Amino acid sequence: MAIVRGSSKRYLAYDFLRYLVIIVMSVLVAFPIYWMILTALQDPNVTLQYPPSFIPKSPNLLGFRQLFTDNPMARWLLNSAFVASIATAVTTTFGILGAYALSNFRWRGKILFSFILLFTQMMPEVLVIIPIYEIFAKFHLTNDLIALAFLHSAFVVPVCIWILKPAFRGIPKEVNEAAQIDGCSQMKILQKIVIPICSPAIIAVGVVAFFASWGDFLWGVTMISTRNLFPASVGLASTISQLNTPVQELLSGAFVYGLPPVILYIFVQRYVISGLTAGAIKG
Repeated sequence: MAIVRGSSKRYLAYDFLRYLVIIVMSVLVAFPIYWMILTALQDPNVTLQYPPSFIPKSPNLLGFRQLFTDNPMARWLLNSAFVASIATAVTTTFGILGAYALSNFRWRGKILFSFILLFTQMMPEVLVIIPIYEIFAKFHLTNDLIALAFLHSAFVVPVCIWILKPAFRGIPKEVNEAAQIDGCSQMKILQKIVIPICSPAIIAVGVVAFFASWGDFLWGVTMISTRNLFPASVGLASTISQLNTPVQELLSGAFVYGLPPVILYIFVQRYVISGLTAGAIKG
């Protein structure tokens, strides 16, 4: 009996410690978001006073109003959505084709090509930003949102191929062989079998591509110099000047800028699951 009680106490202590760690980590993660919202809803003089107040004082929406009246924030958000949508479509398309070629076909240089894809992710973007900018400038592709979207795709496609390749390989060979016997071409197999079965992985790839493009700053600030063509990340940074930092306006913009990815993930998270390949073969 004493052993059972001692074991129960240990389990209670373990559970208490585990939940304590979870609570502490949750607070550490949530506090910056809370501080951003708090700053966006109150006067900068209240935010910058010492000691700081962690409870809203005289909340107002002045920062949000100034954000959209003093700056073309709505246009910036549309630019980011436009670029991210194109980048997502292009990345998903080329990711599917590349992963299918690497997982289902045998061809010379396949292993070398796979390592080259992996190597591209080890190279910092700052090393290639100057030559890529010179190429874009030579072909008059700067200040072009479509060109920026394709540039985003070029850096995300290798990651998406590596994400999709194991999912495509997980499809039993019997499924492909049965489809070939029925007269399906490789593109028909990809369209009718592989994509439906691997749809969760494809949706996950689309989410990765959208987030990568939406959150980009480096390529946007390098390739886009026209104010009305700024993505939202570049537009928000442009509100900061040498003599003035509109804290309330800037944090209001950060809150608005962060909402679309959160809303998107809420809608697609139930699709990003695994195990849909189970039952692909009839027993």
